[in-house]
Amino acid sequence: MTSQPLTNWARNIVFEPASVARPRSRVELAEVLASASSVRVLGTGHSFSPVCSTDGTLLSLADLPVSIDVDVEAQRAVVGGPLRWGDIAPVLDGHGVALHNMGSLPHISVAGSASTGTHGSGSALGCLARAVRGVELMTADGSVRWIREGDDGFYGSVVALGMLGAVLSVELAAEPAYDVEQTVWQGLPFVVAVDRFDDVMGSARSVSLFTTWQSDEFEQVWVKRDTASPPADLWWTGATPSDVPLHPCPGISPEACTQQLGVVGRWYERVPHFRLDHTPSSGDELQSEYLLDRSCAAEALEAVQTVAHVVAPVLQISEIRTVAADSLWLSPCYGRDSVAVHFTWIDDADAVAPAVAAVESVLVPLGARPHWGKVLDVEPGLVASAYPRLADQRTLRNRLDPEHRFTNGFVARYLDA
Repeated sequence: MTSQPLTNWARNIVFEPASVARPRSRVELAEVLASASSVRVLGTGHSFSPVCSTDGTLLSLADLPVSIDVDVEAQRAVVGGPLRWGDIAPVLDGHGVALHNMGSLPHISVAGSASTGTHGSGSALGCLARAVRGVELMTADGSVRWIREGDDGFYGSVVALGMLGAVLSVELAAEPAYDVEQTVWQGLPFVVAVDRFDDVMGSARSVSLFTTWQSDEFEQVWVKRDTASPPADLWWTGATPSDVPLHPCPGISPEACTQQLGVVGRWYERVPHFRLDHTPSSGDELQSEYLLDRSCAAEALEAVQTVAHVVAPVLQISEIRTVAADSLWLSPCYGRDSVAVHFTWIDDADAVAPAVAAVESVLVPLGARPHWGKVLDVEPGLVASAYPRLADQRTLRNRLDPEHRFTNGFVARYLDA
């Protein structure tokens, strides 16, 4: 195929693959891999980093036959990797089971988001990949294998940045389905959030703080309570519940957001911030995110406040979330309960660059790990030093893809640092 420029969802990463392939069967996929000297798999294109970029073959699995097979008794589901979380959630719910968590956006693919360590919020809830119990891969030689929990290399096969092969299917742990109500609180004083961080973030199943870093408060607190738990009460903080629906970004209609005002709904209709049938977030944006040990939460928030004068002019909104620890080698939450400090920037890479540098200058010294799929400019050595199983990840990559055909410049920059 002729060379053509492609962009990711944010339109700031532009690359020109030598060819673009959309195989319609596993046989066709194996044929593509047999002829490709280098290849990267594209998910839903929601990455803001060059994690999917390539000058070789760009591979979309969107046309492959996929299925959703639910084993209610075993509390397991095997789903096609290219499917979106929003596609599989209603099917699971129809069988009476649910996922432990979902991201802010149901629009992202299962395989792509798991591969980059994407997460939702919840002090007791791990990242999306923590639900993975097995990965079905087609490697560069066209062979297909399942790597399941308990197998050698499993913990390096889930959050793998696409370096091991094309993810065909994913086995997920499920749990009994549940209902959730969502309430947005306003005006949480910054000092209360810092002093009582664990109490605030642990007040419900999922809690997110939103701020523009232009005042002494978190303007919004999104609280998602499963109805089997006690009512979430933040009155003691000084915050008050909103009596109208809100969008996280100031001035934007809440039409795209999941229902609020304490109206009870199914888990998949409330846990994400945005509805599957609408454009997520603001639409035109860049994103960065940094995950730190949760014990550093207060210090991290105070550190960002010191560079707020650089951040605020190019910021749409900032979100603070919590994520439980996991054992996945390249997960930003590997080995530690984490606080995630997220930034939704304006869609202007040049204007945003100084703000990213300012944020990284205060958070990286605290041990921040950047999200793999978002804008980052951290030195490779600093990123590598934050992942104690990096050598094991390289060994696994070298075993499953000895010619490094699935490794692009972005992966090599950090994995081989």
